[in-house]
Amino acid sequence: MSQNSPLDPWVIRFAKFIIRFGAVKASLLFVVLTLIFTFIGTYCLRIWLDGSVQTQDFIGATILSLLSAPWVLWFFSELVKQLEQSRLRLKDAVTQLEKLREEDELLNRTLQNNIKQLNHEIEQRKNAQLEREDMFTDLEREIEDKSEKEQQAQSLSTLLRSIIDASPDLIYYRNPEGQFAGCNKIAEQMTGKTEKELIGLTPHEVFDEELANQVVTSDHYVLENNVTVTEEIWLRFADGKRRYFEMCRVPFYNADNTLLGLLAFGRDITERKQAENALAKASKDKTKFIATISHELRTPLNGIVGLSRMLRDTKLTNEQFSWVSTIYASGITLGNIFNDIIDLDRLDRDRLELSLKTVSIRDFTQELGSIIDLLAKDKDLSFEATVNDPLPALVEVDGTRLRQTLWNLLFNAVKFTQRGKVSLEVSAEPIDSKHSMVTFKVCDTGVGIPQQDLDKIFAMYYQVDLPEHQSATGTGIGLAICQQMVSLMNGKISVSSVIGEGTCFTVNLPLAISQKPLQVEELKVTGLQILLVEDIELNVMVAKALLEKLGQHVDVAMTGQEAIDKARDKEYDLILLDIQLPDMTGFDVANVLHEEGLVEQTSIVALTANVIKTRQEYLDNGMDDVIAKPVKKSRIIEVFNNLFCEPVSEPYKPIEAPKTGQLESILDLEMLQMLVDTIGHEMVRTSVGVFQDNMPEYLEILQLNLSADEKDEVCSQAHKIKGAAGSVGLARVQKIANEIQQGDHPAWWENVHDWVEQLNEAAHKDLEKLQSWLSQQDIDD
Repeated sequence: MSQNSPLDPWVIRFAKFIIRFGAVKASLLFVVLTLIFTFIGTYCLRIWLDGSVQTQDFIGATILSLLSAPWVLWFFSELVKQLEQSRLRLKDAVTQLEKLREEDELLNRTLQNNIKQLNHEIEQRKNAQLEREDMFTDLEREIEDKSEKEQQAQSLSTLLRSIIDASPDLIYYRNPEGQFAGCNKIAEQMTGKTEKELIGLTPHEVFDEELANQVVTSDHYVLENNVTVTEEIWLRFADGKRRYFEMCRVPFYNADNTLLGLLAFGRDITERKQAENALAKASKDKTKFIATISHELRTPLNGIVGLSRMLRDTKLTNEQFSWVSTIYASGITLGNIFNDIIDLDRLDRDRLELSLKTVSIRDFTQELGSIIDLLAKDKDLSFEATVNDPLPALVEVDGTRLRQTLWNLLFNAVKFTQRGKVSLEVSAEPIDSKHSMVTFKVCDTGVGIPQQDLDKIFAMYYQVDLPEHQSATGTGIGLAICQQMVSLMNGKISVSSVIGEGTCFTVNLPLAISQKPLQVEELKVTGLQILLVEDIELNVMVAKALLEKLGQHVDVAMTGQEAIDKARDKEYDLILLDIQLPDMTGFDVANVLHEEGLVEQTSIVALTANVIKTRQEYLDNGMDDVIAKPVKKSRIIEVFNNLFCEPVSEPYKPIEAPKTGQLESILDLEMLQMLVDTIGHEMVRTSVGVFQDNMPEYLEILQLNLSADEKDEVCSQAHKIKGAAGSVGLARVQKIANEIQQGDHPAWWENVHDWVEQLNEAAHKDLEKLQSWLSQQDIDD
């Protein structure tokens, strides 16, 4: 090492000094130092021993030092050499040790790295082992879950199969090739084949030809159009029994949206079909019964009301006038009760209609109040009718329905009031410039209605239990019909009551303010030659007296044939024709008169007690109007003025087509205009004429098929009518026919009769609109 380390032994340091200083120089220095040490030692010794120093003492010491110095020098030289060699060997050993230490450190570091790598690999293998264990655990769990799910699926499949087999519905499914792929027990009973026997067969191999064709056609339609089809068909079971089924067919797919086939399920509705037929028959029988009762009851009622009204116009004592007024009011009451029964039947058939007319609320209230006042006086009650201003002078309302509603409320008020008064209050609040909310409030001081019954009194046939007033009972239909009437007029009816203090009914009606002049109840035509066709003596007496009092000339015929004979012999201005005659119906009489051309200038008005039919039905059978029995003077004046009085003179206008906005829902104006522009008016008229000639036959066939419950034929005929109507632009007729042809409609059977009735009415009216539109086009050109 080049530098001395403080940690090296002194010998090593001394040897390093000798080597660095040089052996010769060190030897000479050692001799000199030895001599100096000898001289100093000799001097000190002699002084200590003798106290004096001699020259020979220094000479001897010098000679001795010179003799011993070479040997000492040789010894030290050898010692130094040995020491140096030892140092060098030691240095080499240290160097070798350092190399070994470095190699050992490198080896140690390599070993540590290897140990770390090994530990890392061990950790990774340990983690991998844990992951494998977790994976195996998850796999075992998944296998267990899958096994459980498979068991659940198998159990669910078994349960589902049990439910399908236990279902009372007919269920089968077919593949896209049309072959049966499975079924339930009911299907096996119906086909007479087990499921295994049925699989792979086609409908033609299972059903009779007619049913097979029907099934295949429906199934193809479902698969090709990806829709659900519902139809009702008769199915014959293997034991020969026929049952009526409502079949529903739907396409079904797997999770990948791949079509697997068709699923069909059907419910046995034979009992329901029989019940519907029985209900329809019962409804027809009920309607027929009500029509008969209507005629039989209104005939004497007509006499009671008519004669009592005529008696009131004669000179009577006050007592006689009171009696006659009571008879008249009782007749009116009976008529209104019967109107409730008629309206109840109409509500059942959804045929209740509104006929809006211009009405003066003041005059209406006064007229109604005069009759109620008679009833109130019979019970020593007071009656007050109040009209609060401001009130619209004229409104558009169905006076008959409003009168019937208020009559029911007022009659009940009188009936359930023992003392005190009954009141009718009328008021109005404007909604906008064209509409007003008119309020009718009927109050009494009667027995009142319990709070728990207030929400129930408008229910059909519901009657409040009032033990102390058992005499004041009714049918339980009046208030229910009132609510229906008010709802039909877009209004609201409410009630409030306190037991022992009285009841108040409030009717709110949103009514249009009329811009038309009021039809004055004044006959504008007299001297008419009228043929009255009526087979009841009482009715003849009343009607003839009323007509003659109005300034008309009346001939009477008691039978249909007599009426025809009189019409052949004499030309009349008007024929009042009863519908139920002893030898034929009034419709038959009208047909004969029309066929023989006897009534080209004569109006025919039906005079009937059968108010079941709608006015349009009479018009469709050749009548110009209809008057219901009991005959009312106001109705006669209204009909006579409409038929024989010229409207207010206006500048001449060509036949005016209905406004486009009104026609858009009736006619396909765009297509019609295109046809007119393309093929001309004449060709369009010819097409319309062909449709008009064929339509009665189409409708007759449709009606016959409907009566026979031939659903497919009805749909097919409706489809034909739809196409024909579309070709001549009858959009509404086309729309109604389209409803009828949709046999898969869920409520088809419930609605088809109404649709057919609508189709008949629309075909008649819309053809007139179409002809009018074509005439207007001719004029415009």
